[in-house]
Amino acid sequence: MRSSLLSIPVADSASTPARTSRLLPEVTERATASALPTRLRPADLLRLTDEGAEDTLAGRYDHLLPADGLWPVEKRWAVRLLSDDEVDLWLISWVPDVRTELHDHAGSLGALTVLSGALSEFRWNGTELRRRTLAAGDQASFPLGWVHDVVRAPESEAGISGPLDPTLSVHAYSPPLTAMSYYEVTGHGTLRRTRSVLTDQPEGELE
Repeated sequence: MRSSLLSIPVADSASTPARTSRLLPEVTERATASALPTRLRPADLLRLTDEGAEDTLAGRYDHLLPADGLWPVEKRWAVRLLSDDEVDLWLISWVPDVRTELHDHAGSLGALTVLSGALSEFRWNGTELRRRTLAAGDQASFPLGWVHDVVRAPESEAGISGPLDPTLSVHAYSPPLTAMSYYEVTGHGTLRRTRSVLTDQPEGELE
């Protein structure tokens, strides 16, 4: 398939006087950025994934897409669109019932834009898994410590319109991925790490 077919705790105010509120926004932004493992912020990654989605639709990455437009039907597929010392940009194709497993992105921030189809994300919120659906055009960012499982949304998912084949998303990671940890939810309602791996593959190991 070529791009032509993709068109489809808060402090008490009495004990913390106004001096904290007098900080200029750019000062607090610099303080936050200095604590991150990259100079890129989530908003930067969202912009990069949006641009990557637009470039894919415009055909600029046609030379990287599967030959003859035959997207894999049994396993996820991915190709790196761009890469440098600060960020990796990936295009991922999703197939039904193939989950990433619960995982984090180690020391990397992440973001995605759904290009076509829809994804179901199951995110650990500290006490349970919360589900949301990301349809074509939706975006999401992933701060440090974000643990989630991602799978192509089922055909019966309410609120989804349009075809699910192919289901494509563009992902950015900064710094580029080097490791991931995998988790399971215990019978006590807690999260337990099962393994950590060195990897540069996006959103869980590809089959």
